Amino acid sequence: MKVAVLAPVAWRTPPRHYGPWEQIASNIAEGLVKLGIEVTLFATGDSITGGKLDAVCETGYEEDRSQDAKVLECLHISNLMEKAAEFDIIHNNFDFLPLTYSALIKTPMITTIHGFSSPRIIPVYKKYNDIGHYVSISNSDRSPDLNYLATVYNGLDTRDFQFYEEPDDYLVYFGRIHPDKGTAEAIEIAKKSKRRLLIAGIIQDKNYYREKVEPFLSDQIQYIGHAGPDKRRELLGKAYALLHPISFNEPFGMSVAEAMLCGTPVIAFNKGSMPELIKDGQTGFLVDTVDEAVNAVEWLDQISRADCHDWANSQFSCDKMMGDYLRLYEQILNIV
Repeated sequence: MKVAVLAPVAWRTPPRHYGPWEQIASNIAEGLVKLGIEVTLFATGDSITGGKLDAVCETGYEEDRSQDAKVLECLHISNLMEKAAEFDIIHNNFDFLPLTYSALIKTPMITTIHGFSSPRIIPVYKKYNDIGHYVSISNSDRSPDLNYLATVYNGLDTRDFQFYEEPDDYLVYFGRIHPDKGTAEAIEIAKKSKRRLLIAGIIQDKNYYREKVEPFLSDQIQYIGHAGPDKRRELLGKAYALLHPISFNEPFGMSVAEAMLCGTPVIAFNKGSMPELIKDGQTGFLVDTVDEAVNAVEWLDQISRADCHDWANSQFSCDKMMGDYLRLYEQILNIV
């Protein structure tokens, strides 16, 4: 079987810090390589893979803003589609644009829908319902207008994480600095629970950071910038808990799975995929308000960190994800 894995070109694959879609594209490609499957990763030229790398743009447009994003995307997607006949199957991690080629090529394409940026993109997905082979990353993140093959949870390379049995006393916020992700609410939870809070992530909304985060920074509330893989592992692993007070229906939530894999429980607002990721009362707490989150902090010592690790390892590992995708590849190739 020859598989083409199409990654986005906003960031390197795998990303240096932020880039969840690129990270999963990398995990899929490397998971296939590990299984002895012939893989070509279509990504930026500075990407890293154990398979073959095919690139027409050297760096991601978010890492080099002198580039035009749409031009890069068109060059990148067309590069794969012109070579489609070389592969048995294409695994699209690039959202809806590659679908516009799918009726023009013979190679089947499976599309992992990593989330909907807007309801306005759904007509494109809907047009290719019959040939799109769509996979959702959580049961909560599905459109009633679309046909799905399955839900496959994002898988993490468990070797990248370490179980920490004895945590420090700080809480951690790990994600984009953006209203959707609830940085301000995390600060409020930490202040009310009288706990230290370490904030890590890229500043995606500068005004929000200046108005809702920066004025509250102190010895108790610290912003430590973005955290790469090594720093992320220790930061999440030593935390008393991850705070995830999101204000949108998050499709998955990589940091939630990563924290639990390290043994760290999660306190999250009960939205989107959170009930699928977190076993309420066993690997963390699902809450609806800041005050409920503050109360949950007092109950964290009742959570077994080993249970957090075991749950995440059983549900969100790269090995499980690749087993699920291989079954879908075989299903599609038998259909076609």
